[in-house]
Amino acid sequence: EGRGYVLRRMLRRAIRTLRLLGATDPVLVELVAASIDAMAPQYPELDRDRERIEAIGSAEEEAFLSTLRVGTVMFDTAVTETRATGRSTLSGEQAFTLHDTYGFPIDLTLEMAAEQGLHVDEEGFSRLMAEQRARAKADAAARKAGQGGDTSAYRGVLDTAGRSTFTGYDEVAGEAQVRALLVAGTLAPAAAEGDTVEVVLDRTPFYAESGGQLADQGRIRVASGAELEVLDVQSPLPGLIVHRARVLHGEVAVGTPAFAAVDVERRRAISRAHTATHLVHTAVRRALGESASQAGSENAPGRFRFDFHAPHAVSPSALSDVEAEVNEILIRDYEVRAFLTSLEDARRIGAIALFGEKYGDEVRVVEVGDYARELCGGTHATRSAQLGLVKLLGEASIGSGVRRVEALVATDAYRYLAREHTLVAQLTEQLKARPEELPDRVAGIVSRLREAEREIERLRAQQVLRAAGALAAAPTDVFGVGVVTHEAPRDTTADDVRRLALDIRGRIPPDRPAVVAVAAVTNGRPVLVVAVNDTGRTWGLSAADLVRAVAPTLGGGGGGKDGVAQGGGSRAEALGEALRQLEHLVGRRVTGG
Repeated sequence: EGRGYVLRRMLRRAIRTLRLLGATDPVLVELVAASIDAMAPQYPELDRDRERIEAIGSAEEEAFLSTLRVGTVMFDTAVTETRATGRSTLSGEQAFTLHDTYGFPIDLTLEMAAEQGLHVDEEGFSRLMAEQRARAKADAAARKAGQGGDTSAYRGVLDTAGRSTFTGYDEVAGEAQVRALLVAGTLAPAAAEGDTVEVVLDRTPFYAESGGQLADQGRIRVASGAELEVLDVQSPLPGLIVHRARVLHGEVAVGTPAFAAVDVERRRAISRAHTATHLVHTAVRRALGESASQAGSENAPGRFRFDFHAPHAVSPSALSDVEAEVNEILIRDYEVRAFLTSLEDARRIGAIALFGEKYGDEVRVVEVGDYARELCGGTHATRSAQLGLVKLLGEASIGSGVRRVEALVATDAYRYLAREHTLVAQLTEQLKARPEELPDRVAGIVSRLREAEREIERLRAQQVLRAAGALAAAPTDVFGVGVVTHEAPRDTTADDVRRLALDIRGRIPPDRPAVVAVAAVTNGRPVLVVAVNDTGRTWGLSAADLVRAVAPTLGGGGGGKDGVAQGGGSRAEALGEALRQLEHLVGRRVTGG
């Protein structure tokens, strides 16, 4: 995103150019090292982050080489389709698909098209990109603003009502005054029972979603007797805290005194998850190196996810070490302390700052004993032992060079382990094995099951192919062409359909022109395979043409070569009609009708 995406585009262009120049092995890491050596005197942080930068460059090259191989095939297909229609311009849809699905930047598509003597519909591409951005912005606005109010409305609230004071670090309930109300994004003097409204208070204990921590929920009780359920809290502008709430009963008006109360259990659960995220961040950096910096997070009640930079998957043993280290910190019952200090002092004491974040001169530092120290504006547990237990569920890739760990905290972690224990107990009872024997026992069962499936597949294929001889011996004569049409038993696999069609074709005397069409309904969808022998092709018959002609009857499409082609669709009930249509089509092709 942003400048990072610009850098990725530059790297990908360099990688492709290296291939055009004849480099066959990954070499980007050598160029990255040379760049660091040349620029480190002016930018010493490059040398400090050398390991991470080289790892990311190497991972990007590896990932894009795979993308390039697949995308180049799709690009060549688009070029062929364009030339087949007599056009000299790749459509905006084709360029957008290359970008959106295969990671081709538009400038790479333009460059490759120019090499082929083609143009690209850049206007069409830009239109589709704009539509995609508009959809993304609309989704984000719907999530963040609740009622979809525009920024100007919030700006007006901030100018007239003033800044909101957040008191949630010290209290979870407190007196306040209703400063403004917005209904459907428009300022309103009051809201009645059943309305969904955005409420601005002069002071609030409710935490607005930020830094990966989900927003608080709770209740606002108004002096008039009205009560509101707070569903979400956002900060659309710096200094403005907006509560999206539903009026449960009564009427709330601007200027009314109120009492705001956070759902304490939910807040505590989220705070424990947030503290756990800090601990996992520190443990991951200790296990993988400082290059494993945070790339994002979400702290929810009882669970969290933590994203970090890493070029490769984290081994199960390393992940286990991280989990063990974090739980050791919980046992030590460290104090969790937050304090304000200057950015310079925070860096001096080793507080972790997130790359790309904007910090003021004064920052808030959250530390867990002497173990973890990080710049953070969120809420936390007061001692590490309050987290109880942290269970890492696993890690996976969520993008190039970014991994994600998901985890459970406290009672959610306990319930998960309790379910796991129950499951293991059930398996040991069913399999009559000790817990430590389960992996080998299950592996043996799976191995035998796969062998049985292969045997079933072999017997089914034999049964299907058994009909080949009789079908090949009695083809229908269509103006001199031997035509065989056959509908195989339901749920015959596509591979068996193809195998049967080719077997029948091979049994027909080679000096007689022949067309074989075998169809079946597989997983509820029709599959059609057409095979034409060499003599049939000399008569002008093409399997690909026949499939393309009848596939619309099946509600789909298809293609292939003159000798064998395959099609399919969504209308299983039309298989018989498609086979009859194909037989008539062979006659028309032979007679020129």
